[in-house]
Amino acid sequence: MTRIENNPQRGASGGASAVSVRGLVKHYGETKALDGVDLDVREGTVLGVLGPNGAGKTTLVRCLSTLITPDSGSAVVAGYDVLRQPRQLRRVIGLTGQYASVDEKLSGYDNLYMIGRLLDLPRKEARTRADSLLERFSLTEAAKRPARTYSGGMRRRLDLAASMIGSPAVLYLDEPTTGLDPRTRNEVWDEVRRMVREDGVTVLLTTQYMEEAEQLASELTVIDRGRVVAGGSIGELKAKVGGRTLRIRPADPTQLHPTAHALDEAGLTGLATTTVDTEDGTVLVPILSDEQLTAVVGVLSARGITLADIATELPSLDEVFLSLTGHKAGLTDDAATTEYEEVAA
Repeated sequence: MTRIENNPQRGASGGASAVSVRGLVKHYGETKALDGVDLDVREGTVLGVLGPNGAGKTTLVRCLSTLITPDSGSAVVAGYDVLRQPRQLRRVIGLTGQYASVDEKLSGYDNLYMIGRLLDLPRKEARTRADSLLERFSLTEAAKRPARTYSGGMRRRLDLAASMIGSPAVLYLDEPTTGLDPRTRNEVWDEVRRMVREDGVTVLLTTQYMEEAEQLASELTVIDRGRVVAGGSIGELKAKVGGRTLRIRPADPTQLHPTAHALDEAGLTGLATTTVDTEDGTVLVPILSDEQLTAVVGVLSARGITLADIATELPSLDEVFLSLTGHKAGLTDDAATTEYEEVAA
């Protein structure tokens, strides 16, 4: 079993890449589900792959987990070539899809034990791993019950436990909280954080939920119609929208409108029109650069306006996505429908 370790891939930030994808292409008929995707996931981190329905997220995961074969491009995961070493790769990855894939007729314990044995774990180790994961995912009391009697949240936790039975180095989470209530979603998020923190697992997370991406991912890749349209940290992506907002609070509430008037009157180059938020007692000033921030403070200081607070706000991730793709996450088009029908087939 040969691993590709003589020339380890490096991520964009310099850390070793547990997942390295270059030029990945996948067609479904005339539709390009993946159109030359490049991405890296640094070891021991969570990369969020963000995109609407039909963007190509699930197709990407299926290619990287050897469930389907890409038409062209390359991918190395945990040191193994996805195309040339699929059997070896399957032993070091885990996958939790959009819907629970456990056997509903078997108990929670039997599901985990069966998967452990399929992964060639000795009987004793398979039993130990099953018991340990049932406890970890708060399923011990329901361990002997058929999975069909579990709630949606319990099934999702069992599915996550199943993906961890083989102690994977890389875990794919394909929209893992789809359809879950807020409480259960938070429980899943807590488990993902613990996997990364305590087990050192590298996670590739696909999602169309902005909050989920911000909660879990250290870096993001935005995919739209099979192409990567942006990538970087959440802060970097927000900065790409090209603007920040200063929220200025005068020490004297009666200076609210004079503050806005002073900035508008100053005619600072490139500065957008100010907005007064009377309920919050602040003046909102869109800026594009640090120089504009400095100029704003200078104008107010020259006018003798004392500030109680000044904060810089980046745009929301929803606004970033809309700016990068031209539409909101979650939209479905004809190409999306075609892609998912083909994947399911």
